[in-house]
Amino acid sequence: MIKNITHVRGIKAWGAHIGIKSNRRDLAIIFSEKPASAAAVFTQNLVVSEPIKACRGHLDDGILQAFVVNSGNANACTGDQGMAGAQAMIDAAARTLAIPREHVLISSTGIIGEPFPTEKVVKGIEKTAPLLSDRPQAGSMAANAILTTDTFAKEGFVSYEMDGQTIHIAGIAKGSGMIHPNMATMLGYIVSDVAIDPSLLRKALRACVDKTFNMITVDGDTSTNDTVAIMCNGMAGTPEIKKEDAAYEKFYHHLEKLCAHLAKLIVSDGEGATKFIEYHVRNAPSDEAARKIVRTISDSSLVKTAMFGEDPNWGRIIAAAGRAGVLFDPDKVDLYFGTDQPLQILKNSQPVSHDRMVLQKKMRSSHITVILDLNAGEGQAVGWGSDLSYDYVRINAEYTT
Repeated sequence: MIKNITHVRGIKAWGAHIGIKSNRRDLAIIFSEKPASAAAVFTQNLVVSEPIKACRGHLDDGILQAFVVNSGNANACTGDQGMAGAQAMIDAAARTLAIPREHVLISSTGIIGEPFPTEKVVKGIEKTAPLLSDRPQAGSMAANAILTTDTFAKEGFVSYEMDGQTIHIAGIAKGSGMIHPNMATMLGYIVSDVAIDPSLLRKALRACVDKTFNMITVDGDTSTNDTVAIMCNGMAGTPEIKKEDAAYEKFYHHLEKLCAHLAKLIVSDGEGATKFIEYHVRNAPSDEAARKIVRTISDSSLVKTAMFGEDPNWGRIIAAAGRAGVLFDPDKVDLYFGTDQPLQILKNSQPVSHDRMVLQKKMRSSHITVILDLNAGEGQAVGWGSDLSYDYVRINAEYTT
């Protein structure tokens, strides 16, 4: 079995069916045996879910011990009833896990605006907590319990050596629609047995999110519930990372690798998607400029529909880059399709003669790579997106029915 969150020392999990959804698991608990350094990044949407409102302050001291997540109901735009439900959810987790309520981070995902099923969730937590296990199956059950319109569970695991010990980092995520994070209904939970100062962990997570989860898009919508959170319990026994030294860089490298893996899984499961598109912007004025251009191109409905139609309408890519709010010389742009033996379409913004059959073959692939070279600096960025299909409209037109 592939390693997952329960292969991290001191981490137990479970995923249960508590009756919010008709026939799928809908409650996940991830628990650290010891209090852990923690950090989280939340949605930048002004409209936020009740769990985020209730738990933001729990990160003030950088310590958590449990993630508790329900699916099937977003508990967003639910007013006083939803906030009471969120607080009851925290209380139930703290009581049954015997930890301070400030060490609990809750999340919800599902339909926005529906009354929160507080009684089902509280009873579900009470029944699920005693079942927590470090068996691999338990980690996968938790990964399945946080899904909504996803078609598969999203799990990841990396490890590396430090001071004679193996450090483990693992995570689960969910997301299929409302994906355009600004830290979509996107959730991610990461655990590690490394020891690290909470302030450094916060910095590492934010940087990784900017380069991974913030570089994906399915439909351009940022949800009310977006959360990426991490707990590091130090149970590997290695010295605590207290400064940005070689140990920090090694941890950061592997954390970014895990986040990128989970982010790409989300895009590959985009609602109605038939294509996974990787966008590279090279030699931009800065990394930030490159990220802006990637996000603008990948979120363009015209680019997405061209990809779905397997139409090499590269003019849409150039037009999107030009409205990203980045200054560059439009007469010096190079454009390629593909990574292995990339096919050049533009050179210095002039069309390049190419084999259209080769380009059409690349467009028929389920994995398409677009490379845009601005020849305007040293900035680089990579991002990931999907196409926009008929099925996306159908899925979202019928979402509550």
